[in-house]
Amino acid sequence: MPHLAHIALVVRDYDEALAFYVGKLGFELVEDTHQPEQDKRWVTIRPPGAPASATNILLARAATDHHAQYIGDQTGGRVFLFLATDDFARDHARFTAVGVEWVRPPADQPYGRVAVFKDLYGNLWDLVQFAPGHPAASPTQ
Repeated sequence: MPHLAHIALVVRDYDEALAFYVGKLGFELVEDTHQPEQDKRWVTIRPPGAPASATNILLARAATDHHAQYIGDQTGGRVFLFLATDDFARDHARFTAVGVEWVRPPADQPYGRVAVFKDLYGNLWDLVQFAPGHPAASPTQ
């Protein structure tokens, strides 16, 4: 069956992106392989504790000025990525402690508890703990 293996996130620099996503947010580095024929790296990450079968984020360094103009604005200012958690309070506190910029405070919605943060480039992310019974809720809820 087809499935999403990776989603590309355009970044300015591999190492600064890794410092944020792995260093600050605690994501796991899945792969970092140099591709000399294209002078780029194949860098994939995933949220901590995500199963090996999860969709990974491919950190795609902007290779042209055209690519670079979309760094931080891949979705025209809308929330781009949705980071599900099984413990909203824990992860919100951890992200706050490492200086993550929140653009919308925690709020309870019919689908769960959510807050919006910016990554180092300005992309908007939801941190969300889905409500019990929601189709995306953790099986332990």
